Amino acid sequence: MKDITIVGAGSDLGVSIDGARLGPKKIIDTLDNNYKKILIEQNRDYVKSLDKNDLKKNEDEVNKFNKELYTKITNENNFCITLGGDHSIAIASGLASLKKHNNLGLIWIDAHLDYNTWQTTITGNIHGLPLASLNGLNKDLSKFHDGEFFNPKNTVVVGYRAFEENAMDEINNIKMMGVTVYTTKDIKEYGVNKIMEQAFAIANKNTNGVHISFDLDVIDPNIAKGVSVKEENGINLTEAMEITTYLTKQNNIKSFDLVEYNPLNDTDSNTLKIANSILNKIIK
Repeated sequence: MKDITIVGAGSDLGVSIDGARLGPKKIIDTLDNNYKKILIEQNRDYVKSLDKNDLKKNEDEVNKFNKELYTKITNENNFCITLGGDHSIAIASGLASLKKHNNLGLIWIDAHLDYNTWQTTITGNIHGLPLASLNGLNKDLSKFHDGEFFNPKNTVVVGYRAFEENAMDEINNIKMMGVTVYTTKDIKEYGVNKIMEQAFAIANKNTNGVHISFDLDVIDPNIAKGVSVKEENGINLTEAMEITTYLTKQNNIKSFDLVEYNPLNDTDSNTLKIANSILNKIIK
């Protein structure tokens, strides 16, 4: 990849667990100075809502943060790598890339579907809504965007395994919209290359390229502890790097997210090292 801007999106406003807001700076501090770097951080004076009855937690503050992030990315001509932060930041990074490049496919590498709506969320944590928002649902989370949304028929989830209390609601949302889902079990059964080949075939169909959003929680938490929401039985490190290697062989990726690194949960910086290994491959 050629001219690159690293955009740090230091926010954990979308999740009740603290720490992911610290991840982008931690990663950026380990990178060399060959790339332009931008760091946006949430308002440190803002106190997050932790009220279990609040089913639209921190909505206004998330929108404020994402509007700034969206504006920064849309003004960049370089290839943008956005570092989260919780996955709610991808509402801004994904839509900004779509605004710049038009008609993109979307591959969401994640243990979770992130496909709730305000009607189906049981926590109100916005990091459970971003993929649905990128497909045009939850439009009050994308007021800063005046363009099209990602076509669900060109949207693919890779690595899903988190069967939560409201899983059927999310799955029904996914089915209604026509998103394709490959589970961790699919990766284990068919192999990384087969699944990624199918994912790109779907995301590439009649599009101008692909946005990739990679959540570190897709990796098994016994390997990558430094995330906010851990889901057992994830992919192993070899599979994570095989996915990354596959991505490096594609010439139509227009933008890339790496999200959910939480330094407060990391052990001996092991997850930071994994994040750096993924980034170094993508950058080169």
